[in-house]
Amino acid sequence: MKPAAFFDRDGVLNVDKHYICQPEDLTWIAGAQDAVALLNRLDYYVFVVTNQSGVARGFYRSEQVEALHCFMQQQLHAVGAKIDAFYYCPHHPDHGGPCACRKPQPGMILQAMREYPVNRDRSFLIGDKQSDLQAAVNAGISGYLFSGGNLLTRVEDALRAKQQESVR
Repeated sequence: MKPAAFFDRDGVLNVDKHYICQPEDLTWIAGAQDAVALLNRLDYYVFVVTNQSGVARGFYRSEQVEALHCFMQQQLHAVGAKIDAFYYCPHHPDHGGPCACRKPQPGMILQAMREYPVNRDRSFLIGDKQSDLQAAVNAGISGYLFSGGNLLTRVEDALRAKQQESVR
């Protein structure tokens, strides 16, 4: 059992440019790659959980989302880091109805916890929207808001908060 860090993608790991699906549109958030590398060194699982309604809306295909995730993984490998798994919800309630995976539903987080031996008590999510934080609550883990700046600093703050929580 290992702790896990769950990240929303757009607005947390990369700059949110509205429905990106091409590698050339990817811009990493400051400190994002370093944050992933730190969590890898600390023996955390690192997961991405991202709503990608652009698929349901017809803006891009699932294959493009997966290719972008592969590109992100390649860039992380170049700096000695990795994401253990990417999970994305291709649905939108106005384009096909509700689902169990679109945040604030916890489906993607719970799927990762079924597929990997995750220590729920030591795990957390970092997101930039209330729906991300609600998904964390719904999955029984801590959620921390990222409102810009350097992601490494936010991850370090979250790690300290989790450590203080475990001391209590």
